[in-house]
Amino acid sequence: MVEENDFTGFPRRFIQLVVRERIFLAILTVGFLVSGLAYPYPDIAMWVGFVFAGYAVIANDSIQTIGTFIASNKQRPWWVLWLFIGGILIGTLGYSWYVNGGDVSYGRLSSKGFADAPQTFAFLQVAGPLFLLILTRMRIPVSTTFLILSSFATSAKGITAVLTKSVSGYVIAFVVAIILWLALGRLIDRKFRGEPRMIWYPAQWAATAFLWCMWLTQDAANVAVFLPRELAFTEFLAVAGALFLGLAVLFNIGGDKIQEIVEEKAVVVDVRHATMIDCTYALILLVFKIQSNIPMSTTWVFLGLLAGRELAINLTRAKDERRSMRDVGKLIAKDLLFVSIGLVVSIVIAAGVNPQIADAVLSW
Repeated sequence: MVEENDFTGFPRRFIQLVVRERIFLAILTVGFLVSGLAYPYPDIAMWVGFVFAGYAVIANDSIQTIGTFIASNKQRPWWVLWLFIGGILIGTLGYSWYVNGGDVSYGRLSSKGFADAPQTFAFLQVAGPLFLLILTRMRIPVSTTFLILSSFATSAKGITAVLTKSVSGYVIAFVVAIILWLALGRLIDRKFRGEPRMIWYPAQWAATAFLWCMWLTQDAANVAVFLPRELAFTEFLAVAGALFLGLAVLFNIGGDKIQEIVEEKAVVVDVRHATMIDCTYALILLVFKIQSNIPMSTTWVFLGLLAGRELAINLTRAKDERRSMRDVGKLIAKDLLFVSIGLVVSIVIAAGVNPQIADAVLSW
């Protein structure tokens, strides 16, 4: 007798997959229509763009902030993880709103080219986050900073400054990861065996909280760019509430398809390794936060960290446990290729919005 799961169940799963993608395409279609109707009206367009960006940015960047958290806590109810992360989000944004006179971006939008709230919107600015959703669905890690903020830059100099800081972030994270995991790789491999001790679970939650705060101080600008730079209390409640509910959707579906980018890396499901990744990444973001207010792509920093870690782990393992260097190189190259695709899409959108940027791109 043939089991249903072998043959009969396959068509049903395939149909469910197609239906889900149809629903996604239908949502996208509605989103583009709403963008087209809303962009001539700034008071409406800013909130439509914010809602689209709020979910799209967190969904794509979830791999670098809560990706390891989701991967290493799959045994826990999703709503517990959501309330924890959502509570930190409200507290972190609320602190910035309170101490910075209504600004939730921690001053990241005070740099040249982004200081003034947009008075008018182009269609591509409002619809830009929808392109980010498409890339996220394709499991492509994108610099949300480039894709969202570049369309609001008033000059090519602003984009160049963000790009320079982001690429330097990739290189620094790559080098730091190689040094750290080469120095500790064999010790980690020897100590992190068997079931983790209970102390590691609160340690990982604390590390995730620290990382989530650091990420918000950098990337809240990517959604706040649509909004007035000084939010009234009711506006802040609307912003925090929308992002809180967006997180609920993300945790309910387990991090969306882009979560696979985290889970294909070596031993990220282990809570001990996840804690190390989160702490290292958060400290790097803290340094960049102190260094300047220029926005940067945290995605590039995270991929640099994962790339250096993957290479170092492979070099410190026993020969029979190693991947081939060719496979590791392919993994690193694939992430770089995808994030570069996102960069190209971002520049195209920015050039489509701002003729000055288009001229600068053509001169390059």
